Amino acid sequence: MIQDTLFTAIDFESAGTATGRTDAPVQIGTTTWSLADGITDTWMSYIHTDQNITWAAQKVHGITKDDLADAPKLMLLWPKIKKRLNQVAVVAHGHGTEKRFLQAFPAHGFGPWIDTLPLARACYPELGDYSLGNLCQSLDLTATITELVPDKTWHDALYDAAASIILLKHIIQQFDLSQKPLTTLIRPNTTQWQKNR
Repeated sequence: MIQDTLFTAIDFESAGTATGRTDAPVQIGTTTWSLADGITDTWMSYIHTDQNITWAAQKVHGITKDDLADAPKLMLLWPKIKKRLNQVAVVAHGHGTEKRFLQAFPAHGFGPWIDTLPLARACYPELGDYSLGNLCQSLDLTATITELVPDKTWHDALYDAAASIILLKHIIQQFDLSQKPLTTLIRPNTTQWQKNR
């Protein structure tokens, strides 16, 4: 049941893609929440990479090589990541990037995954923009997110993880889903959204 589940939202910011190389994470943020206990943990770390951060990526998140100077490599963060993602429902908005970067830890076993992007499409099929920022703005959630993680903003990994968890909480409460099975969140019905496209 949803009311018995511990959720941890995760977000990565990246160095950006460039010709001839794969992308690399430069920041991770997580926020843990349950209906019973509320927010119980927020965590953020920069991640060292040997890759240059592309101009386009830097323009989005503002992270520079200087921010990463003393940052640990992703593999060294494994104990902290495992502690936060083990035996929880993992939440992300458009979870492709998060799943891809977590492949650095083969057979990690994290999940089930809840993607707030299709969930929001199922709950609010009339909206035209499902980016995390616009969703939270439309639903008047931005002040709550900023209160939780002050001095942060959009495209900071901690801020975006907090936004995903606040969005999830809002949906659960607005649609009275607390006593529904977890599959309600994992496989939302987006039929009406698809009809509206």
